[in-house]
Amino acid sequence: MSAVPGGAGQLIAEARGAYGRDPRVAAQLAECEARLAQPLRVALAGSLKAGKSTLLNALVGQDIAPTDATECTRVVTWYRNGATPAVTARYDGDRMLPVPLQRRDGRLTFDLGDLTADRIDGIDVEWPARALQQTTIIDTPGTSSLSQDVSARTLDLLTPDDAASGADAVVYLMRTLGAADVQFLDRIGRHVGGESGPLGVIGVVSRADEIGAGRADAMMSAKDVASRFAGELERTGLCQAVVPVAGLLALGARTLREREFAAFEALAAVPAADLQVAMLSVDRFSRPDMPLPVDPALRAQLADRFGLFGIRMAVALVQLGVRDSPTLAAELLARSGLDELRNVIDVQFGQRADQLKTHSALLSLGRVLRACGDRHLLASVQRELADGHGFVELRLLGRLRSRPVSLGDAELFELQRLVGGFGIGARQRLGLPDDAPTPQVRAAGVAAVRAWRARAEHPLLDPFTARAAAVAVRSAEGVLAGV
Repeated sequence: MSAVPGGAGQLIAEARGAYGRDPRVAAQLAECEARLAQPLRVALAGSLKAGKSTLLNALVGQDIAPTDATECTRVVTWYRNGATPAVTARYDGDRMLPVPLQRRDGRLTFDLGDLTADRIDGIDVEWPARALQQTTIIDTPGTSSLSQDVSARTLDLLTPDDAASGADAVVYLMRTLGAADVQFLDRIGRHVGGESGPLGVIGVVSRADEIGAGRADAMMSAKDVASRFAGELERTGLCQAVVPVAGLLALGARTLREREFAAFEALAAVPAADLQVAMLSVDRFSRPDMPLPVDPALRAQLADRFGLFGIRMAVALVQLGVRDSPTLAAELLARSGLDELRNVIDVQFGQRADQLKTHSALLSLGRVLRACGDRHLLASVQRELADGHGFVELRLLGRLRSRPVSLGDAELFELQRLVGGFGIGARQRLGLPDDAPTPQVRAAGVAAVRAWRARAEHPLLDPFTARAAAVAVRSAEGVLAGV
């Protein structure tokens, strides 16, 4: 009997009993089972120079991913939790090489020696970080790389021809939304979600501060762009959300140093007209002959770590009364969009980690059984994929962006909340305070079942909305079963 609980574990155990004597199949089944117990795998994907490594560093809150254009950015790199920092390169099929960590001009880099990207199968990074305890983050090469081999590495990980995706969920970074992005999102959605539609795909308008050319209102412009992208993607249902993020500002905020805060304080005292002239460009701001009360080397560091948008924002916040570095860091982080992204990742990925991992394991198991020609067990896997209500909720959340429903805005919001769009806790689903007593939760759950059942059975409702209402009924019934 499998040690993994639930239907997926039972099916894997049955497959092992039937085919476990074949070493190749046994290894594939062991991988299916291991995937259920491992942390959730979240891949960062997107076009070249979309800011994936910078966003990874911001999410972790440490500078652990090289951001300069070296051989490291041309291979798939896995970031896992570990007791001490360690980097290992896998190359030439089955060979392993410990990789030294180095700092060059203040930037982290991996010293690969004579190894080139074409020989490297992948890089494994172990790092002590809270963000990696429940999630393994996979940094992938740019999908629009001039080298087809480099782009192919990302496709091989996320959409392999003869295996399940290497990731349970995907954060897709884009600076524009072109046909190539839509095609790639569609390919990811079909492979990660299987034949039943996409699961666990979030879009990010990356380097959002650059959309407004580093102006103080850049994030407002980025929100408009994200809204437009979301609207265009609604027609396909390929993303469950689209969030603008200024990754550089977020990383700078999470690693703000006292010396940098003191520099922002000094710049805040410069007359506005003089500072505006000095900040017409990064080169101008960093010039040694620019009469500013911060030395040129530190100015160049600020520009490198925060960008002009981040500098303008930090100076403005100091002028508005921020008096210490922790407060400034929190204010900058809030304006970077990272908190919103982390919340979306938590709701869509973190709280549904078991569902997403189970989905990946079942898809992998299905491919094994299909190769073995076992139609009976394969049918059981397909039923498990189709019947899991958590999967149904995730697909509905994606499709609500692409399919119109015959509901008002308030009802649509209630539907999204009930099926777990803003959190999967019982009280979150019902819109109740976290400390709401159980009788209140039960009463609200009963009311939700009745209300959505009535909607689902309305004779004039279109089929899609009727099915969505039926999903809401199941979700409300699940809440009642839990209390």
